[in-house]
Amino acid sequence: MLKLEQLATEKINPLTRHIDTLNTLELAALINQEDAKVAPAVARELPAIAAAIDVITDRLRRGGRLFYAGAGTSGRLGVLDAAECPPTFGTAPELVQGLIAGGQAAMFTAQEGAEDSEQLAADDLAAARLNEKDALVALAASGRTPYSIGALKYARARGAAAIALVCSPDSPMSREAELTICPLPGPEVITGSTRLKAGTAQKLVLNMLSTGTMIKLGKVYGNLMVDLKATNQKLAERSLRIVMEATGCGRQEAAAALDSTGGHAKLAIFTLLSGLDAESARQKLAAADGYVARALADLKQD
Repeated sequence: MLKLEQLATEKINPLTRHIDTLNTLELAALINQEDAKVAPAVARELPAIAAAIDVITDRLRRGGRLFYAGAGTSGRLGVLDAAECPPTFGTAPELVQGLIAGGQAAMFTAQEGAEDSEQLAADDLAAARLNEKDALVALAASGRTPYSIGALKYARARGAAAIALVCSPDSPMSREAELTICPLPGPEVITGSTRLKAGTAQKLVLNMLSTGTMIKLGKVYGNLMVDLKATNQKLAERSLRIVMEATGCGRQEAAAALDSTGGHAKLAIFTLLSGLDAESARQKLAAADGYVARALADLKQD
């Protein structure tokens, strides 16, 4: 195993050696310049990201779930992405789950020692009943965090898809994973502070994994989040605007359609576009696996 100082995430950034001598605007500009290197690094991993989306989508279509597992910043990013799926895409809370070394307390207070246990990851996944239908994405910027390695080992032993998201090449995690996504944004502004560029790179990848999967599962129509749950006033207003945008109808018609479908934006859209009643529309959508465009195309063929 590489020594700590040999890791890509631990190298000294020669461009920021004197960041402590800069004025506020200069140091902010320097951090911004370094951040600009993240998106190109992620772009170089697009083939691997696309492959991961396809793997995850296949598992979820077969009744599986998606798990993220990591420690520290990486773990928190996974929990964040998982938590956003139910309100954005109307998924059940158990469909996408985030596990972090040290449990819930680690979201708010660092539990650094927890990341050193492979067994802890196995115990967490066993408690979640990970199985061969599921997909796991293990995260660690260094690619060598024991908790994340343990998660990958357990996933493979259980027959789940095992994907690594790291920011260091040729890592121990890559050797345990079936598929590795490895953006390399370069040394951090502050040496070893992987909550910076590495964390940003991981967040961008997670955005694509969950969003891409949900698109392929029919939870987006055009670029509208038609399966969102209107759990507050803002989201209720967003649902209304989504129905209006998708159908071209007025506010009152959109409100009536939402009322007739129990507030379900996708179903409201399809009733308006198809002319079907709510129950008939529900059946047609189900037959089209939830894809509005496919259900509309099926209607034309009937």
